[in-house]
Amino acid sequence: MVSLKVNENIISDVELVIFDKDGTLMDLYIYWANMVNYRVSLAQEKLGFDERDKKDIMYAMGVDLENKRLRSEGPVGLKKREIVMQAMIDSLQELGFKDTYDLCLEIFKEVDRQSIDHLPDIIQPIDGMYALVNALNENDCKIAIATTDKTERAKLAMQFLCIEEKVDFVVGADMVENCKPAPDMVELILKELAMDKRNAVMVGDAITDVEMGINAGLLACIGVCSGLTSNARLKQKTSIVVEDISHIEVV
Repeated sequence: MVSLKVNENIISDVELVIFDKDGTLMDLYIYWANMVNYRVSLAQEKLGFDERDKKDIMYAMGVDLENKRLRSEGPVGLKKREIVMQAMIDSLQELGFKDTYDLCLEIFKEVDRQSIDHLPDIIQPIDGMYALVNALNENDCKIAIATTDKTERAKLAMQFLCIEEKVDFVVGADMVENCKPAPDMVELILKELAMDKRNAVMVGDAITDVEMGINAGLLACIGVCSGLTSNARLKQKTSIVVEDISHIEVV
């Protein structure tokens, strides 16, 4: 067991830390803004809409290019893949492009394949990520990932960051029936790693991350301000909030 020092709080008897991926371990905007851009650019090549329409579609999918941020309501970075794709389909329909489900599905798959060659451009670790992961690993604390991304994509990111051997289990939205804030991901992690919820902590940047941990009855939920959500909004759900994971210390 380890103890975590977060601000003035000491969280004791921790055997498992569950991290969200985007906005918690790695930069949220860089990853998803690029992925959505790749997807919409490929649709633009195939359908021929203009740059203004491209910008509008990206906004509908959750990327605010003008302010260089993700929209707090998502869907990208917050909700599962199918909902993000549906936002693209709906936006294309508004432009007069009908029956684009199969096209969008293939675009998403193709971008998954193409993006493997661009991982250095889209994956950037949050400050303190390596120090915290290494400290937990060295003290025999289990580490898990719970993400709305596909499990395969999350594992790919862990491999690129060279921490895959230190992460004990990865759960994506495709592995559970109900996505965040339902407790399904956490419950699957606890079952797989044979851990007690009273010894597990959730760390995430979204309200849904914190709510998932609360709904699962975890020991504690730590909100980080390095992604989607402000300090004030996170503190509506949990009293333990930090700027980013560099402010979480293993003691």
